[in-house]
Amino acid sequence: MGLMENVGRKALDQVIDTLLLRLLRDPYVENLWELVSTTMKVTPLQLVEIVLRAESGKPLGRPFGTVYHYSPWQELMFNPVHLVRLPTKDQKDVDTRVTLGPKAKRPLELKIPILLTGMSYGGALSKQARIALAKASTQAGTATNTGEGAYIPEEREYANKYIYQYHRGLWPHGNKTEFYALADMIEIQLGQGAQASTPQTTKAEQIDEEFREIFGLEEGEDMVIDSRLRGVESPADLKRLVARLKEETGGVPIAYKFAASHYIEKEIEIALEAGIDVIVVDGAEAGTHAGQPLLEDDFGLPTMHALVRAADFLEEKGAKDEVSLIAAGGLFSPGHFLKAMALGADAVYIGTAAVMAMIHTQMVETAPLEPPTQLALYSGRLKTELDINRAAASLTNYLQSCVAEMALGAVALGKDSLSAVDRDDLCAPHPLRRRHHRRGTGV
Repeated sequence: MGLMENVGRKALDQVIDTLLLRLLRDPYVENLWELVSTTMKVTPLQLVEIVLRAESGKPLGRPFGTVYHYSPWQELMFNPVHLVRLPTKDQKDVDTRVTLGPKAKRPLELKIPILLTGMSYGGALSKQARIALAKASTQAGTATNTGEGAYIPEEREYANKYIYQYHRGLWPHGNKTEFYALADMIEIQLGQGAQASTPQTTKAEQIDEEFREIFGLEEGEDMVIDSRLRGVESPADLKRLVARLKEETGGVPIAYKFAASHYIEKEIEIALEAGIDVIVVDGAEAGTHAGQPLLEDDFGLPTMHALVRAADFLEEKGAKDEVSLIAAGGLFSPGHFLKAMALGADAVYIGTAAVMAMIHTQMVETAPLEPPTQLALYSGRLKTELDINRAAASLTNYLQSCVAEMALGAVALGKDSLSAVDRDDLCAPHPLRRRHHRRGTGV
């Protein structure tokens, strides 16, 4: 052992001895161990958020939604078959396609039932990230959603299937006929699982020249998302809007997205009366680029519960085969996706998982000093370093991997299509707690 190594070992031993003796002798209120006991009561997350609130005096903006997993997906299992029903002969025989808005004049037909949810340019993601999403959606055979942002020509160019979110934004270039008429589906957005129907603002000082030009904002003007959708303050207003959008787009499906709550059946009934083609239920586990913890953790209905209630209500109304149902919020794995479809969803939305898959190994560019989201967010300091083609390829691989696993699951269930998987294919090893409500029972 060399002299320097021996000196280093002795110094380290002395430091550790001193630390241990302080831990064992200092009064508890002066003891460093207080930090450990405190974080067993006030979690590290809560501690950091207390400190951040004390620092700024303003509402927080936590990325990616709630940290809690409300929906007990792990308590549901699939029933494989052997001779009760023969397994499907070949994975290649499993049909993964989905049609959304089957009664619309121009239904949205996709190769896979996993869609990329709304993550807007400027309000959330960078232009580079939006283009990567568009490219991946085409390569994987699905659709991308504009989110509460402005129209980007390059995004429309790269996206074979394009969903325009008719949003609550108040900027001049929002919800223009010339933009949404180019869409394959329009999604009327009255709220989302991670932020409910609250207003959001991007300050003018955070907006660059390209952003202002795309949104049509004046110098010094903030980008504002209102709590209400302009012109829609009653069920009658919604019905008029749906009719107008169908006429102006030549009959593409019109979707209705809202934050899941105990009013879910009433919201869906209003949507059905308005002529909506697709219901998007955004559960409490939904993500966002930066939402307030109160809204993320303490508002809404868990995705699984909301999905079951929505599917039950559509069946009760005889609309199950006419109106499509998309589940969103906290869905990350092929198991989540296939279970959601078994419970009644025609397709699922992903957001957080899509961003993580898109960044993939490029996150090494940010480590260890910056979080990976700095590569994808509009406000990210490293957004220009995102390799668009690599990001698109990584997300495409993720989507293809998930769908391939779902197809294997269908084989084990003896089903020839993902859409044929239903509740009879599920079992619960342990009884799930059931919540009774006026219109039925949630899982």
